Amino acid sequence: MHARVMTFSGAKNIDDGLVFLREKAMPEVRSQPGYRGLTASADRQGGVFGILSLWETEADRQASRTALDGLRQEALGVMGGELTIEDFEQVVLEMGDTPPGPGSALLVQRATMDPAKVDDNLSFFKSEVVPRIKANPGFRGLRNLLNREAGQSIVGTVWADTESMRSALAQGQQNRQAAIDRGISFGDVSEREVLLTDLR
Repeated sequence: MHARVMTFSGAKNIDDGLVFLREKAMPEVRSQPGYRGLTASADRQGGVFGILSLWETEADRQASRTALDGLRQEALGVMGGELTIEDFEQVVLEMGDTPPGPGSALLVQRATMDPAKVDDNLSFFKSEVVPRIKANPGFRGLRNLLNREAGQSIVGTVWADTESMRSALAQGQQNRQAAIDRGISFGDVSEREVLLTDLR
């Protein structure tokens, strides 16, 4: 599965942007070949609005980028701020007993590593890290997105509420040294609320 991550930074009108996404953009997005789902999330206080879209193939993702360029520019006009677009491969997907949905808490963690160590670190993540995350109370879902060539990853975990998210974050900090020892550098953490889900 292939993913596109769009991040609006410094967004001024998140609620208006959500209405635009739901009412105008979604019908067009759903009509694109290879579309497999979309989620939207926001950090209202920080002015961050994120959209994750999923595509069956890399070619589908690329074709949709061209087809939807006008909608993206219109969305930027509605929300304001700056837009960053990134492409990834989805390499891990885990869901809890209760599926994530609007109102769930989302934790987005960025990391970088040597591209030559991507496969080894991915195996470590699947075997050691994923079980620990899933064992935390309030777990709803996990998604690992990877850019192999750049050695960049985004891990998004979804939780029942902010309290369980922050508890899991504190627990994860205690286990972080093992990843650092493997050459993984951690970047920014973004705490958000899930606003929309459309997963197939």
